[in-house]
Amino acid sequence: MAGEPQADCLFCKIVKGEVPATVVKETETTVAFRDINPQAPVHVLVIPKVHYADAGSLAAAEPGIAADVLREAGEVALQENGEKGFRIVFNTGAGAGQTVFHAHAHVLGGRGFNWPPG
Repeated sequence: MAGEPQADCLFCKIVKGEVPATVVKETETTVAFRDINPQAPVHVLVIPKVHYADAGSLAAAEPGIAADVLREAGEVALQENGEKGFRIVFNTGAGAGQTVFHAHAHVLGGRGFNWPPG
C-alpha cells in the first residue's frame, strides 16, 4: 500500500536502519544521506520516510511531506555547499534514470552544471 514501508525497498530499509547509510540530516519525515555513487562533489539524497514510488505520487498523496523533502533538500544544500549554488533533481521513471522506486531528491553541488542536463 502506498505510504507503507516496502520490504524489498532499499530506501525503506535505510529509513528502518536495516541498511547502513551516511546520514547527514534527519527529521520527523525525511532522511538525507550521501549517495554511494556521487555524480558531483556534493551528492546527497533526501527521501521521505513514507514510501511512494516517485515524486509525483508523493506530491499527489502527501503534499506536506513532498514540501518537507524539498525544504530539507534546500537546507542540506546550504549545509553541504554553502551559498555556492546547487541543483535538486527528482528522476521519475526508469526512462528518466530512476533506479530506486522510492521518491527521492538528488542534491548536487560543488561543481558547475550545464543546461540542458543529460
